[in-house]
Amino acid sequence: MKCSILDLAPVTEQGSVAEALHHSADIAKHAEQWGYHRFWMAEHHNMAGIASAATAVALGYVASQTNSIRVGSAGIMLPNHAPYVVAEQFGTLNALYPGRVDLGLGRAPGTDGRTLRALRRKPDDAENFPNDVQELLHYFAETDESAPIKAIPGFGENIPVWLLGSSTFGAQLAAHLGLPYAFASHFAPDQLHQALQAYRDNFKPSRYLDKPYAAAAMNVFAADEEAQARYMMSSMQQQFVSLRRGNPGRLKAPVDDLSKLASPHELAAANHALSYTAVGNQQQVQRSMEQFVAETQVDELILTCHAYDHSARLRSFELAAQALIN
Repeated sequence: MKCSILDLAPVTEQGSVAEALHHSADIAKHAEQWGYHRFWMAEHHNMAGIASAATAVALGYVASQTNSIRVGSAGIMLPNHAPYVVAEQFGTLNALYPGRVDLGLGRAPGTDGRTLRALRRKPDDAENFPNDVQELLHYFAETDESAPIKAIPGFGENIPVWLLGSSTFGAQLAAHLGLPYAFASHFAPDQLHQALQAYRDNFKPSRYLDKPYAAAAMNVFAADEEAQARYMMSSMQQQFVSLRRGNPGRLKAPVDDLSKLASPHELAAANHALSYTAVGNQQQVQRSMEQFVAETQVDELILTCHAYDHSARLRSFELAAQALIN
């Protein structure tokens, strides 16, 4: 089974955007050595704690610092963009790093309503998502050279396109189009099993896939000692509490006692969102990851570690690789 990394390029309280992106490239370099198959980055806007808003640009930097690991978006929020522009951007990436680029597409805006207006988009633009996906696929396909509109670069490159989701909508669309599908269970656990079932039950073979290919994400906070791992995870828990308070910001330093910073209700909500999390030493996270794979039967496991300390985050991914890959 393939394992990949989703990196949210966290900007810490004491860090900078540049530092976050350099850390992303460093993680990708190590991930390549440790045997990870793919390195994903995601589009978020107006989020002080995430540095990957210009996702194609960030992926280009990561690809330039690595040699063989695949790089991809998980995802590009297609309602924010003209499909033609996305085809050009990822066609450019694929021209520079041939055979290493994946394009994952999401339907959510990845931001709030005010920022959506700043992007010159409307909330109902998401209703065009199925048509926009098919338009984008058309730009990548091998069509007639005489076609009046071609994505250059992008035309004829057949870049792998994924659909992403946290509900059954994307699963149904991926099945209908015969595309690979990834579920965002690292923060939206509730419909994981229903979405995977809907995808597999309704899958139609296509020019892209002859059978379903599903991935799902989980958090991993691995350390040499369980207490270290739980301490590391507290930054992510604080992030969810801040988000639900309507005050998202830079990633906070870990703490020993979360109860001093959040109410029991807030912590319960954060922990529910993080239901699919492997936390502990290598043996503990291995059991959690193996159980997740056994329950979901995914073809690819996506791991993410939104941690404050870069060296701790590297160690977490290294221990996970030792548990599942090596």
